[in-house]
Amino acid sequence: MYRVVITGAGSVNALGHDVPDTLEAMREGRCGIGALDFQDVERLSIQIGGQVRGFEAEGRYNRQQMSLYDRFTQFTLAAAKEAIEQSGLTFSGDEAAKSGVVLGTAGGGVSTWDANYRSVYEEGKNRVHPFVVPKLMNNAAASHVSMEHNLKGPSFTVSTACASSNHAMAQAFQMVRTGMAPAMITGGSESMLCFGGVKAWEGLRVMSKDACRPFSANRNGMVQGEGAGIFVFEEYEHARKRGADILCEVVGFAMSSDASDIVMPSKNGAARAMAGALADAKVNRDQVGYINAHGTGTAANDKTECAAVADVFGPHADKLMISSTKSMHGHLIGGTGAVELLACIMALRDGIIAPTIGYEEPDPECALDVVPNDAREAKVDVVLSNAFAFGGMNAVLALARV
Repeated sequence: MYRVVITGAGSVNALGHDVPDTLEAMREGRCGIGALDFQDVERLSIQIGGQVRGFEAEGRYNRQQMSLYDRFTQFTLAAAKEAIEQSGLTFSGDEAAKSGVVLGTAGGGVSTWDANYRSVYEEGKNRVHPFVVPKLMNNAAASHVSMEHNLKGPSFTVSTACASSNHAMAQAFQMVRTGMAPAMITGGSESMLCFGGVKAWEGLRVMSKDACRPFSANRNGMVQGEGAGIFVFEEYEHARKRGADILCEVVGFAMSSDASDIVMPSKNGAARAMAGALADAKVNRDQVGYINAHGTGTAANDKTECAAVADVFGPHADKLMISSTKSMHGHLIGGTGAVELLACIMALRDGIIAPTIGYEEPDPECALDVVPNDAREAKVDVVLSNAFAFGGMNAVLALARV
């Protein structure tokens, strides 16, 4: 087994259009959630979200590209460019032939679906653009990243609802760890913030109308966000020999299935995934200093996750810091684990723990150190990143300071 490190990171989300701006916002505990702005938003009962503002796609992509790039693909390409440029890698020859792309998304081209349904059903048009299918397909972003950067190795998309990015990064980790690829581009993206996307989520009755308050006793639901988080996972010696700046090491992962309910989370499933990640990483539970929580802000998720942490870590749970950055950027559904991984890297590399903002009232069922409202300086050696999805899909990554 080879060691796997992260040598590049890129992001577009409600907190910033790149990683430095995103991390600055996390350090400041800034909220990127606000009033939504798109066609027919007034018809929705949910009118807030972590919308990416000021992202001028027309200035980045030409007319032909715009006909092929849904909003989730646009975010992905921008984030991938940042990550690969930071890594210093250029892909050619045997390296290009073996390196690939594994990305996560839950909805794919939701904005394209929404616009074309409107065109056909509401406006009565009988034709749609010939590129609608390649624009909306879930693997569109992965395909365009592979073409843009000459990545000819394994490339595909993982879709497991809110765990999609963590599952994708786990697959990329395995490919590098087993020697299948010297480097993989991985992460995830999502853009469901359009009329049809939000209307569908309204039906679940899990959305907040005013704010995302993970772990707070007065929490009343999740808030959607959009964006992308993309990373370069690279074999350690490959990175070291070329003098790459190593951000952190990926040391383990685990996945589990609740096999119990399509929407209600399971304490046992979450606990098995966390315990499995620790076992795979070969680290003791008392070595973990921080957990980036799934922390959606729903009553069921937050108390279940805290109970699972308590079960896995025992007395050490009271010494752990656990926070949910969804309180700042919203829940990016299939892309959420990728953006949240930035907070894990910041904890390991900079010694800064991102806060859970919007925290107002202690909840006895979430009686852990949730880093309320303000970032904290702390040296941590190992962190976990949790993702627990509808369908009972759980994926946990373990990362370590290098």
